[in-house]
Amino acid sequence: MRELFALFLRLGFTAFGGPAAHIAMMRDEVVTRRKWLTEQEFLDLLGVTNLIPGPNSTELAIHIGYLHSGWSGLLVAGVCFIAPAMLIVIALAYLYVQYGSLPEATALFYGVKPVVIAIIVQALWFLGRQAMKTSRLIVLGVLVLTLYFMGLNEIALLLGSGLLLLMLKLIHQSRGIKSVGLLIPFTFSSLAVAAQPFTLGILFLTFLKIGSVLYGSGYVLFAFLRADFVERLGWLTDRQLLDAIAIGQFTPGPLFTTATFIGYILGGIPAALLATLGIFLPSFIFVLVSNPWVSRLRNSVVASAFLDGVNAAALALMAAVTWQLGFASLVDLPTMLLAVLALILLIRFRVNSAWLVLGGAAAGLLLYPLG
Repeated sequence: MRELFALFLRLGFTAFGGPAAHIAMMRDEVVTRRKWLTEQEFLDLLGVTNLIPGPNSTELAIHIGYLHSGWSGLLVAGVCFIAPAMLIVIALAYLYVQYGSLPEATALFYGVKPVVIAIIVQALWFLGRQAMKTSRLIVLGVLVLTLYFMGLNEIALLLGSGLLLLMLKLIHQSRGIKSVGLLIPFTFSSLAVAAQPFTLGILFLTFLKIGSVLYGSGYVLFAFLRADFVERLGWLTDRQLLDAIAIGQFTPGPLFTTATFIGYILGGIPAALLATLGIFLPSFIFVLVSNPWVSRLRNSVVASAFLDGVNAAALALMAAVTWQLGFASLVDLPTMLLAVLALILLIRFRVNSAWLVLGGAAAGLLLYPLG
């Protein structure tokens, strides 16, 4: 339990770069270094987190904690991964309220971003070798990648890939497609249209709703927050919302701690804590419900085909995000060299990704004036 506590507390302070980078760091720690999980077990957990609402990397941390130490592990891993980011965001929100602007962190992230790209590429390479184990899965991954860049919805691609592999397996076994059950996503409509005065109760319920229904990447969070807090409730301006999203981007840990920032600027520390609880609470519940099904899915020949399809699609989507982030991160020769150096240190010398992130931050502070 101490090791679990220390690991996810450290990741909570050092996991920069968004969900793809978080997943890569967790894989390095629990598969490569500690061998708590096999590559296949890790992939299966990743596939399941893509099928339930909420922040994928946070839910993956909760899954790992639950498998490691049961209920207590679930709470320790989840809280330790979320709490550092929450505390950092509260501190930044305090500065924002006091001075009306965000602290400058351009030089810091000039060096961190290329390292993050290297960490994700390494994880993609090792996970891809496990996930893309047949030519059919490779073709499916390329198809998902193509359709994603054509604008198709991420959840439709994940579920569609799983169902396609499931139907092919059923047809191959001559069971017919009538055995296929469809997962139908549910949505919630807004509870009200007119603007309302700020209350802690409405704040908590609004974030609870968002945490319960938000599929896709953390960037989809922006649309949900704008619909509720700018348009429906009228509590935030577009500028404040953009600043909240920016805070979530350049702090470590889950992007969903944007909720913490919004809560603080609306109602101080009590509102910040309630907003954080509201948006993350559904993730703990979803993991408790879905975790027992992971091994059952893998042990069933037919259901494992569905999971293989979801895993292949998840890796393809992760590759697509990495490609997009790469253009924003590798902006000149120093950043490209940083990424290559980090990749060599990861693969050849197996340097811990947390140290690489800290090294990238230091390099950014030194190199930025030259960039």
